[in-house]
Amino acid sequence: MPLMHPIVYDEYDAIVPSLIGPLGICATSELLTLIDFLPADAPLREPGTPLLREVERQLKAYGADPAFRFDLPYRLQGTSHQRAVWERIAAIPLGELVRYAEIAWQLGSSARAVGSACGRNPLPIVIPCHRVVAKQGLGGFNANRNGVDWGPLKYTLLVHEGVL
Repeated sequence: MPLMHPIVYDEYDAIVPSLIGPLGICATSELLTLIDFLPADAPLREPGTPLLREVERQLKAYGADPAFRFDLPYRLQGTSHQRAVWERIAAIPLGELVRYAEIAWQLGSSARAVGSACGRNPLPIVIPCHRVVAKQGLGGFNANRNGVDWGPLKYTLLVHEGVL
């Protein structure tokens, strides 16, 4: 079993509500760097900068209308393979699902490596990794970060978008 570290809420610049529960947000003064799913009892923290307020506004807009298109400045840090997977995921239109194997074929990779990159997506929802599914079933979601099965959130997001 992987070593799990307790969630340190103070590490987030803001913790905002969303249609799927609290989201921890990290950003520089100009770039969004991380969105984390948090447990339902996570303490909310008001966004204190214009960028964080804009992130919250856009997340609320998506919650009200799944066709909302995010337009946020962000920075992705990861391997070249991870960034290539995230670029493919970012291009998946609303209402469509893509299989891990399809992205793997496009990149000359493996479905497992694509799934691993999906699980490390630092900006879920904005980069819609929930639209990537397994050959049979939905597949995993958010790599069980913080020891939590986030799979139900994937289902909720796909229902919100009218795919399921």
